[in-house]
This record gives sequence, C-alpha cells and structure tokens, in this order.
Amino acid sequence: GAGLQQASSKEGISIETQDKIQERKNKKTAINSSQKGTERVRAQAEYTETNKQVKIIGANKQKYVEELAATAEKAAEGNVRQLYDTTKKLERKYGKPE
Repeated sequence: GAGLQQASSKEGISIETQDKIQERKNKKTAINSSQKGTERVRAQAEYTETNKQVKIIGANKQKYVEELAATAEKAAEGNVRQLYDTTKKLERKYGKPE
C-alpha cells in the first residue's frame, strides 16, 4: 500500500498480512477444537475464506515485486536515474539484498 508501513517483526511482511495470517491460525485452531459436526463445518468454511485472502495478498505482493523488477530492467537499458529510484523503492519496502 501507499505510505509508510510500520516495522514488522517478520521482514517484508506488512502488519496487515501478519494479522491475516494470525487470523488464519486462529480459525485452524477453532476447527481442531470444535466438537459438533455443524460447528466444525462452519469453522472450516471460515478458515477456507481466510486462507484464500492470505493467498491473494501473497499473489499481489509477488506481482508488485515482478513489476518493479521489470521496471528496473527496462531502466537499466537506458535511464539510470529510474533504475536508482526503483532499487531504492524495493530496498525501503523489502530491505537491502544480501
């Protein structure tokens, strides 16, 4: 997203994504602890929905990084300034490569 993101305990993962992953874990626990059949079915449906959302977040992040990489590649062919700006943007968002 746009704007500054809070520092997260897991590098490269936004707070929003961490929250969604935690929600998914909670729903998985609910499935495992539910006793009745109907309760379990409902818990599984909720887990499935949350799991889809987590996967969508991951796919969107992957697409964003690939677009930035393509921009950097294009910039490397001509515009060095754009390459520098794109590299800095990636560093801010995901940290410096090792």
